[in-house]
Amino acid sequence: MRRRDDDEFTEFAAITIRRLRRTAYLMCGDWHRAEDAAQDALVKVYRRWNRIDRSEGLVSYAHKAVVTSVLDQARRPWRREHLDDPGDDILTAPDALQAVDDRTVVVAALAALAPGQRACVVLRHYADFSVEQTAEILGIGEGAVKSQTSRGLVHLRQLLGLTEKSTS
Repeated sequence: MRRRDDDEFTEFAAITIRRLRRTAYLMCGDWHRAEDAAQDALVKVYRRWNRIDRSEGLVSYAHKAVVTSVLDQARRPWRREHLDDPGDDILTAPDALQAVDDRTVVVAALAALAPGQRACVVLRHYADFSVEQTAEILGIGEGAVKSQTSRGLVHLRQLLGLTEKSTS
């Protein structure tokens, strides 16, 4: 890679790493796995740096890479071994409604969603991507993004004990 391209990538990585890491964290609920996924995503971006359309596709490609990395991590057999699931106690606590602002409760609720729903909710409502961008990142149709997001939000409301009126 040429020096100028290397400098551009370094600047992009410095600006984007936090957002990628947070997106990955919301998808997997583990900061260490999120860090690994964000770094894997940046490696993929670096490898294709000269071929990616920088006018539109750079951030989308990076998010697609981080989502893919998180989902790939979850498929690995050693990742399925859980010693303890702290999310169950958090979601059943009597004061869970008062603790909605607590990140731990929200992350535990996100972790309870199906992977597709979690990806759609995180990309649409946290990363603030449009339906079209989310569909492109996940490689699915726009209708699937809408239905997965809707189902995910309904499930989140149930997990957090929220009603439709209390969210407005």
